[in-house]
Amino acid sequence: MTKYVSRSIIGISLGLLLWSGTGLATEPADVEKFVNARIEIGEMMTNYFKGGESYGSGQRPSPEKMKEMGDDINGKLSDLLSKRGLSLEEYRVRSKEIFADKEAVDAYLAKHPDLKARYDALPLSRMSGGGGSTGRGY
Repeated sequence: MTKYVSRSIIGISLGLLLWSGTGLATEPADVEKFVNARIEIGEMMTNYFKGGESYGSGQRPSPEKMKEMGDDINGKLSDLLSKRGLSLEEYRVRSKEIFADKEAVDAYLAKHPDLKARYDALPLSRMSGGGGSTGRGY
C-alpha cells in the first residue's frame, strides 16, 4: 500500500511540474530581444579585442588597466543593451533563463537565417557561466 501511495504522489508531482512548465515557455519577444542583444554584444566584444592592445610582451595588463578595460566594456554593454530596453544586470540574470530555452532560440534563429549566421559566427569562450549557456561568454 505504501508503494502505491508513493508512486501516486510522485506521479502527481511530476504531472504538476510538467504541466506548470508548459506555461512558463519563453516569450518570443524576449527571445528576439536577447538573441539580438547577444549577437550585438558578441560582435562588439570581438571588435573590442580585435587588433587592439594585447598583453604586450606576454604580460598581463596592470590591475589599473584591467579595471579601466572592465569599466569601458561595462559602459559599452550598458549603452548597447539600453537600446533594447535592458540593463546590464537584467541581461546577466535573464539571459540564463532565455538561452536555457534552446528550442525557442533555435526556432527564432531558424526564421532569421541572417541572424543565425551572425549568431553561429560568434567566438566561443571559456568564460561562460553555467546553466543554459551556449558556451559564449556573454
